[in-house]
Amino acid sequence: MTCSVIPTLTEAASPVAMAAAPDHRRSVPRRFLRPPKPWNPTVGLFLCGYLLAGLTIWGWFVGGWPLPLLVATGFLALHLQGTVIHDACHRAAHPHRFWNAFMGHGAAMLLGFSYPVFTRVHLEHHAHVNDPEKDPDHTVSTFGPLWLIAPRFFYHEYFFFRRRLWRRYELLEWGIARGLFVVIVVTAAQQGFLPFVFNCWFAPALLVGVTLGLFFDYLPHRPFNERNRWRNARIYPSKTMNWLIMGQNYHLVHHLWPSIPWFDYKPAYEAVKPLLDAKGSPQRLGIYESRGDLLNFLYDVFLGIRSHKRSRSRLRNLVRIVPSRWACRQLLHVLHRTAVTPLPRRS
Repeated sequence: MTCSVIPTLTEAASPVAMAAAPDHRRSVPRRFLRPPKPWNPTVGLFLCGYLLAGLTIWGWFVGGWPLPLLVATGFLALHLQGTVIHDACHRAAHPHRFWNAFMGHGAAMLLGFSYPVFTRVHLEHHAHVNDPEKDPDHTVSTFGPLWLIAPRFFYHEYFFFRRRLWRRYELLEWGIARGLFVVIVVTAAQQGFLPFVFNCWFAPALLVGVTLGLFFDYLPHRPFNERNRWRNARIYPSKTMNWLIMGQNYHLVHHLWPSIPWFDYKPAYEAVKPLLDAKGSPQRLGIYESRGDLLNFLYDVFLGIRSHKRSRSRLRNLVRIVPSRWACRQLLHVLHRTAVTPLPRRS
């Protein structure tokens, strides 16, 4: 198993490819960079998310709905808000700054996130994609199995305070959001509806955390060794996936032009595809192309702990707790073969 990727002929950028491109466009058309209209699909996601959350509450306390249905409506409500908070942090949810922030805070409250934390940490991710030290999402994606990726989002909170990322009143906003969260949980415990909180909020949030981690963090950036802006994320075109995960299968478009709202990723991609072809941008899922890709994906599903050095790794300390010399050698072999060594940013 190895994380190294050998560029194919279709992915390798060259001056000849640039000259042969049928469209000499150097960037996305300006129409995609304009602020969204006041009433846009992201506003619809925000309102639908709260409507579904309200139906979930009604279904538990009044309607007597079955638990699987309540978990499904709760999951869908939170899943929609994941895209809202993501676009809001890039000021792409609404053209008016107040309503953009309102939607961001509202989405964060349902998700159990903090909007200032999400915003500042996510912008750090954009500034340092696949940098083991500076990209917080790199740690989320490479420090454990995929099925446990949701709890690793708490690392964002640690990263926010360790790097002192807050500005102006954002620390106060964080305190209010976290205080409100504690009040809800304590009130639920005192008033006897804690089972609702666990079954219809925390359980769907855990499922959404896995979904967001997989489609926002892991799949777009694997194998985590590219830092070049044209290749540090990928695209896997699909009309179905475009609606199921709200455009995150065009994630590279988002990284290149973060102000584009999610519902314009696909048309923007179609407009700049010749440019992306010439730049060698990855436009496949990257899991089934080779046996190594598939084995790496399976490794990430079940274990997923990746070193950032093939020797002198901090993870070599794990060897000390292994009882036999044969097992030690096997563990070192796995650490070496699965190590992630990001390339220089301008490579």
